[in-house]
Amino acid sequence: MRRFASNQIGIESGQRVLFDHFSYPTEMWTGSGARQVAQSVTFSEPFLEVPDVTIAITMLDQHGETNLRIDVRAEDVTVTGCTLIAEVWQDTRIARLRLAWRAIGPVADPDEFWDV
Repeated sequence: MRRFASNQIGIESGQRVLFDHFSYPTEMWTGSGARQVAQSVTFSEPFLEVPDVTIAITMLDQHGETNLRIDVRAEDVTVTGCTLIAEVWQDTRIARLRLAWRAIGPVADPDEFWDV
């Protein structure tokens, strides 16, 4: 369990279409073997410590005649952002993918930073 020393917990979330490879065919739709797509996310303000980031698939359009093999994750998580990764392998063919992400971590108390 992760415990936060701060009383101020920030939660930021969003959704990203990682790719739409059906309209403009690329490797995720036409390829085979290991393939990966990455997209950067920048948080609206920095966390005090590296936040916990969770990922969920909110839309997936795959080829109906191939097996679904997909790994989605957040990498390179820092106080200012992360990278969303989607990786497929073998004969998997995906046309479209949208991910939701949520970052939770300690943030600064805005009342601590006031001018006199």
